[in-house]
Amino acid sequence: MKGQIMLTHYYTIEKDGHFELEIKKSRFICHLKQVSDELEAQEFVHSIKKEHSKANHNCVAYLIGDHNEVQRAYDDGEPSGTAGVPMLEVLKKRNLKNVVVVVTRYFGGIKLGAGGLIRAYGKTVSEGLNAIGIVERRLHTQVTIVVAYPASGKLENSLREANYAIKDILYSDVVSFLCLIDHEQLTDFQANVIEWLNGQVTFKLGEDVYCDKRIVN
Repeated sequence: MKGQIMLTHYYTIEKDGHFELEIKKSRFICHLKQVSDELEAQEFVHSIKKEHSKANHNCVAYLIGDHNEVQRAYDDGEPSGTAGVPMLEVLKKRNLKNVVVVVTRYFGGIKLGAGGLIRAYGKTVSEGLNAIGIVERRLHTQVTIVVAYPASGKLENSLREANYAIKDILYSDVVSFLCLIDHEQLTDFQANVIEWLNGQVTFKLGEDVYCDKRIVN
């Protein structure tokens, strides 16, 4: 992602998965997947349609891009606007990014009508998201703090008391603390460490990575 400004945080699904509902004898199966681009989304849609080739409908919605640059909704034979758009609206309402959803429907013999279809497809995606889980993905910077041995005990205690995440501690001729720091807290973090150690410290900034925190519904 060099040269690209990364979002400091966004929401997405916790993992790929599926969830099934029965509504008036029709089976509705919600398939959810994290994707990074439209090609990946289309390949997933194709795989679901192949797996469920005997289903009456495989309706699709996806949101891709930091600013939802790619938005798609497909009804796959359901009346226009009764499947793909309601599915997409659920993703947008949850503020999700880089997610594709396919809802497979096996018709059970009872017609739902336009309003019933809108509610059914929206409910299937909403309950599927609840079952699979949503996470807040926050950007963290990998920071190495290098100190002399006499200062290492004080630094470790201070880091733990302040609830900063220590990923590893390496011992050589000096002591190196590898920490994962929320990108938005980086400046305050460095200021705190400098204050704790009276400036007797060296920082090495590593790569930015995302860390997930589960959102409780």
